[in-house]
Amino acid sequence: MAVASGSPVLTVPNLLSLARLLGVPVFLWLLLGPEADGWAIAVLMLSGASDYADGRIARRWPSQASRLGELLDPAADRLYIVATLVGLSARGIIPWWLAGGLVARDVVLAGTLPVLRSHGYGPLPVHFLGKAATFNLLGAFPLILLGDAAGAPAAVARAAGWAFLLWGTALYWYAAGVYLAQTRSVVRQVRQA
Repeated sequence: MAVASGSPVLTVPNLLSLARLLGVPVFLWLLLGPEADGWAIAVLMLSGASDYADGRIARRWPSQASRLGELLDPAADRLYIVATLVGLSARGIIPWWLAGGLVARDVVLAGTLPVLRSHGYGPLPVHFLGKAATFNLLGAFPLILLGDAAGAPAAVARAAGWAFLLWGTALYWYAAGVYLAQTRSVVRQVRQA
């Protein structure tokens, strides 16, 4: 979606993204402090619902779309992913190497930002693969946390959570490859021009 350069700042989607950002430390505290898993899952679910709502509102009403929103939304997604990975790893629910692999992907892509800026571009727009990967990861985390309990329902949640997590990880890295190819293409086009 194209956004005008003088786009508004105080929009409903931006406020939802800001609320999501403010929820990250609350979520991490719930996960690591009192280990209030039910509340931590509720914060994750609320974050997911507000993520869906802010995107839907911005698409439905173009006057609500903004450049700030294009930056806040993926920033909130990345922060929730990193916070969840740190929390789940610190509690021994997922291995550190898996968390490190997902964080490494974001570090690799962060390296493209100075390259794009030096060629007159900002961050690349989020594409469907990136959204699908994020959806899978953010869907996996509550299931994996639910699966940390005992009993048959927890076992089902754990299995489903790991399926989403592994598929999301594969998509996450595949999307990174697409972003890297797009960056290379932009750099080539600028050099040829």
